[in-house]
Amino acid sequence: MTTKPIDLYYWPTPNGWKISIALEEMALPHEVHFVNIGAGEQFEPDFLKISPNNRMPAIVDPDGPDGEPISIFESGAILQYLARKTGQFCGPTQRDRIAVDQWLMWQMGGVGPMAGQAHHFLKYAPAMDPPNDLPYAKDRYRNEVSRLYGVLDRQLANNEFVAGSFYSIADMAIWPWASLWEGQQQTLDDKPNLARWLSQVGGRDAVQRGRALGAEKRGDLTKDKEAQKLLFGKRD
Repeated sequence: MTTKPIDLYYWPTPNGWKISIALEEMALPHEVHFVNIGAGEQFEPDFLKISPNNRMPAIVDPDGPDGEPISIFESGAILQYLARKTGQFCGPTQRDRIAVDQWLMWQMGGVGPMAGQAHHFLKYAPAMDPPNDLPYAKDRYRNEVSRLYGVLDRQLANNEFVAGSFYSIADMAIWPWASLWEGQQQTLDDKPNLARWLSQVGGRDAVQRGRALGAEKRGDLTKDKEAQKLLFGKRD
């Protein structure tokens, strides 16, 4: 395992937490570079060389394949890379690894985008200038997040963790988004297995450390009009 620190380009959001949690769980030394997305730092040329899609998180591992540095963007790709690099949290067997990848892709294609849209239309869009309070959009994404959490609750009825009896990068990917269920206007009353898993994963020391990284930097986007323009406005 490398002793050279991995450069983590990060802001305290659910996608950022995935990687800060993984680095803590894997005991990988890392140096944090905060990318203030509310101030537009994700559009700076130096960051775009690492993350051309102007999104964080991203990493630069100075000890990449063949000992050469490598930069990686997209949180799911970063998680897979770190799991392969360390041999941790990717499942003990080939079947387990397939299950991990399957649920990781489920998060990347489903929970992340749908919960993100739920946050936007339920919380941020109504606070914009002018307000965009759109009942159809609010119902659409609130209902889809509820459906996805129902899928997850049923999976967890027969499995301690998302991909099986073992903790994996799939749990690390899903937990940051699912932990914000209240802001997505969801309920756990009918999802006891999800509630159990949220508490179990959230109680891990590494998860708590990763979740706490830069917590003081989180602002209230409902009140920051300039940040809203940068994050939600049209940009080439």
